[in-house]
Amino acid sequence: MDPDAALELVKHGITVLLLDVPQYTLVGIDTQMFVVGPAFKGIKMIPPGVHFVFYSSSSRDGKEFSPIIGFFIDAGPSEVIVRKWDQQEERLVKVSEEEEVRYVQAVQSLEFDRQLGPYTLSQDGDWKRLSNYIMKSTIERLEPIGGEITVTTEPVMKNTPKTTMEKSLDEQLKTIKFSTTVDKSERKGCYYTSIPRVIKRKGIQGEELTSLNLDKTQLLESLLMKDYGGSEDSLLGELQFAFIAFLMGQSLEAFLQWKSLVSLLFGCVEAPFHTRSQLFTKFIKVIYYQLKYGLQKDHNDVQTGASSLLDDSWLSADSFLHHLCKDFFLLVQEASVVDGDLLSWTRKVKELLENSLGWEFQHSSAVDGMYFEEGDECAPVVEMLNEPSTNEAASA
Repeated sequence: MDPDAALELVKHGITVLLLDVPQYTLVGIDTQMFVVGPAFKGIKMIPPGVHFVFYSSSSRDGKEFSPIIGFFIDAGPSEVIVRKWDQQEERLVKVSEEEEVRYVQAVQSLEFDRQLGPYTLSQDGDWKRLSNYIMKSTIERLEPIGGEITVTTEPVMKNTPKTTMEKSLDEQLKTIKFSTTVDKSERKGCYYTSIPRVIKRKGIQGEELTSLNLDKTQLLESLLMKDYGGSEDSLLGELQFAFIAFLMGQSLEAFLQWKSLVSLLFGCVEAPFHTRSQLFTKFIKVIYYQLKYGLQKDHNDVQTGASSLLDDSWLSADSFLHHLCKDFFLLVQEASVVDGDLLSWTRKVKELLENSLGWEFQHSSAVDGMYFEEGDECAPVVEMLNEPSTNEAASA
């Protein structure tokens, strides 16, 4: 990179200053991971906006790692985020206001420049597509007290149906050597929206109640108004927040919330084709980029205590996601009217899962409804809606 251009990025980008972090600690930001060396003091040239910082402390030989701790930040141009390693607690903590002012001035004077690793700008596009609906308000609404997301302090989930993946993660977590024992009173999780698994309403029984549970459209509408202030993008922001906390932060609570939101949206029959077609186009696009990133095999991931979560244990053909996708693809196939963008992105998700995982989505119909020949009288009507989404990531 041209030295003048690099200097501009250093001055106008975000800097995350991480002081006294022990050697071999894993430190990550967004889709990038660093192994701390003797001179490491943080990351520079970070584009302004929302980011997720996470880390895992290591044993002296660098072979064993503690559970990941992560936190979201939303910072503007030239902003400096300062954290210092607390050796006793084995985690990063905030410094006093007086110290912070001093360190910020030192960063802005380029005193730490040689000890800061550069943010890999070529990976920023991936991150934007994973986080483009997460706003400052999303973080403030969902983050736990103190802002730290870690499986060690999450509320214990009891009496919840467990998938193969969840059982597998439970087993992995049991083998991790926790540096400190967390008291029940210290347990704190994120403030996720409560998504009912089964709909129950007074005065409604029989076929009507069954219908409400088969089509989650009414539940979606109720949650959008009651919990998201009518904002579809707020719901998508929570979906992205949970996915990132799950995949990068290795949070079981986040996985369960992501699963609940995905199940809610894929469980809608009427909304995708009538009242909320634009929401579902954006949702399918979000899911596409989440799965595309999660299924990449070339992340250069460093193995940690609860290693890669997006693995075969929950991406098997009998997983919840496979069943939800199969039902949704059939729904799109049999719809009489489909938004063109929704159809296009649904095809992309289907092809991604087929090509990456070898999943098959065969239905009783001899023809895959998403690939009708031009002029086929059985094909659904495709509507092209011309309302662009203002919050879409720049690159598709």
